[in-house]
Amino acid sequence: MQKRTIPRNGDAMARRDFLRAGIATAVAAGLFSPGSVFAQAGGKITPFAYRAPQTALDDLKRRLTQTRWPERETVKDWSQGVPLSKLRALVDYWRDDYDWRRCEATLNRFPQYRTGIDGLGIHFLHVRSKHPNALPIILTHGWPSTVLLFRDVIGPLTDPTAHGGRAEDAFHVVVPSLPGFGFSDKPAERGWNAERTARAWAVLMERLGYKRYVAQGGDWGAYVTTAMAQQRPLGLAAIHLNFPQVIPNRIPEKLSPDQKRAMDILNQFRTDGFGYFAIQATRPQTIGYALEDSPVGQAAWIYDIFHSGTGNIGRPEDALTRDQMLDEITLFWLTETAASSARFYLEQVAVLGKRNNPGRVVLPVGVSLFPRDLPAPRSWAKQVYPKLFYWNKLERGGHFASLEQPALFAQELRNCFRTMGRA
Repeated sequence: MQKRTIPRNGDAMARRDFLRAGIATAVAAGLFSPGSVFAQAGGKITPFAYRAPQTALDDLKRRLTQTRWPERETVKDWSQGVPLSKLRALVDYWRDDYDWRRCEATLNRFPQYRTGIDGLGIHFLHVRSKHPNALPIILTHGWPSTVLLFRDVIGPLTDPTAHGGRAEDAFHVVVPSLPGFGFSDKPAERGWNAERTARAWAVLMERLGYKRYVAQGGDWGAYVTTAMAQQRPLGLAAIHLNFPQVIPNRIPEKLSPDQKRAMDILNQFRTDGFGYFAIQATRPQTIGYALEDSPVGQAAWIYDIFHSGTGNIGRPEDALTRDQMLDEITLFWLTETAASSARFYLEQVAVLGKRNNPGRVVLPVGVSLFPRDLPAPRSWAKQVYPKLFYWNKLERGGHFASLEQPALFAQELRNCFRTMGRA
């Protein structure tokens, strides 16, 4: 079946029409039978695959070659942003050795689809397990991630017997691209925040024919997943978060040691690491001009977050490979989603205001805490998650846990929902 490419430099309507058309993709052998599920679909679901135009890849290399670099920083650490030597090394690899076609082939091995929900074209992966009693789960990424965030856990989740698990631990996996990210449409109006996205995800799961399912998310995906639980769509049984938001809106004067540590780290983040958040929440259009025009600017913007999200140790490559980071960076570049993805911050801040958490969740909640992420005191968790049924602190991993520690992440989901009970 023929694959097409999304126009990068050209008519915006042509690009939108292309995405809406959808392209057939290869089906993963033995994992998915489209007729059995999509026969129940209430809306049109179109197979999709992506192949970048060679002209776009050639243009990327040309832009990387012609980069105009600033002078080096006046410190010997990351306190002013990405050090010049670190970024030049990453860009040299991107220009001379990185292979987007490898990532593209990996992505296209997963069954991919697009469907229209609430006026927006939504892209998603849908990989069904060979185990008939598998539990459906919808996984939601955040920023600066795409569906690639979960690529290394899809196999262990859908085929646990091949990855050290049991047949009864199997999941049917759905991974949508957030609005304005990857191959989902870019919203042309205000309002596509976590709450609206959560409603769209509920429609998607219903459209796929799932009567009972669970949801998981980190970063903005945790907010979308939380919103789903608060909306309590028919069929959603429980959620799992690896970025729980439990800090109360009114901070008590007297804090326990774990609460004080959490507040100290959060305040330090708000002082030293909040710049990208403030810009994307207030000026997503302005930063979009710079990032859409410069691949090195796009790389620096995201590489800096990979550094902080893996623990601020000065060596993000210790947690993630250069290919893993460049796969995400390149997908943002090829799909021209710097501004549209940044706009999610603007939309969500408009909803949250000055609150520290998005509110109580009355559905069952499971939590996995990875040590190189922002901490969440369990002593505050019960106020937000009264039906907390799983809580585990890990010894390895950070904000991008499913990429950093995919086996550990997959096992956490197995353990969590095994504890809940699948019946």
